[in-house]
Amino acid sequence: MRHAVLMAAALAVACLLVSPVLAAEAPPAVAGAMPWWAWPIILFGITFLLGVVAVLGGVGGGVLFVPIIGSFFPFHLDFVRGAGLLIALAGSLAAGPSLLRNGLANLRLALPLGLIASVSAIMGAMMGLALPVNVVQTALGITILAIVALMGAAKKSDIPHVAAPDRLSQMLQMHGIFHDPAAGRDIDWHVHRTPTGMVLFFGIGMMAGMFGLGAGWANVPVLNLVMGVPLRVSAATSSFLLSIVDTAAAWVYLNKGAVLTMIAAPSIIGMMLGSMVGARLLTRAKTSVIRKIILSMLLLAGSRALLKGLGIWA
Repeated sequence: MRHAVLMAAALAVACLLVSPVLAAEAPPAVAGAMPWWAWPIILFGITFLLGVVAVLGGVGGGVLFVPIIGSFFPFHLDFVRGAGLLIALAGSLAAGPSLLRNGLANLRLALPLGLIASVSAIMGAMMGLALPVNVVQTALGITILAIVALMGAAKKSDIPHVAAPDRLSQMLQMHGIFHDPAAGRDIDWHVHRTPTGMVLFFGIGMMAGMFGLGAGWANVPVLNLVMGVPLRVSAATSSFLLSIVDTAAAWVYLNKGAVLTMIAAPSIIGMMLGSMVGARLLTRAKTSVIRKIILSMLLLAGSRALLKGLGIWA
């Protein structure tokens, strides 16, 4: 985590060097409203709060960043989506190595699904950058409202019952053993409904690339409820999957020039520092209250994005 924050700080220095030029080339509505240096400060403060709330609510920062910043800030949606992918990527890269060392993230499970999702994420990113902004904004609003419904109704099973692994999961050796400290024993787990899970991960990759969302909100339910992976392994593998899928989509945004340092650098630093604070507060906060706050924020941002895309609330 410390190395990731230092890398993000280096990006912030670059941001300070190039921002005057970027501000001079920005649209008058953005560049003329306030000094260029005010936007990084505001973004840092907002993303710091989002980072705290994201950890307390158990969601990824990208799923909060894109709809809220894209709906209420005067930035082009392409730049917001590019920054959202880098935010999700920074968090997953910081957590990935420790999850692999602890044996919670499973490579045999992640790599086939990550390959499928990364291919579709590239397709989604290219499609999202080619479509008109109002179409993407409308689709983003619908997707965020669907996420709110999914998060509100989703159930989780710590250790799902899998009667027998399917043939495809056996061929790919999607199984493993992890130690459950709560139960005080080793859990031998297998996977079923693998073809269905692969189809769903193709769709998840498309949405991640098109909207710049970290897909942890969708990865965990599919792994846990559809494929029968234990919840701890699902969450850890989902975090590792983000580093594969978001990297593929982020390269498309970088290649198209849709990553603006003045937006991405302070947002990454703010989100990661906020996540560190949120992790310290996790044992004290009432997660049920935080979850309701997050759902309310997403409901407002999703409605705003939908109405903005339809031209009703400009």
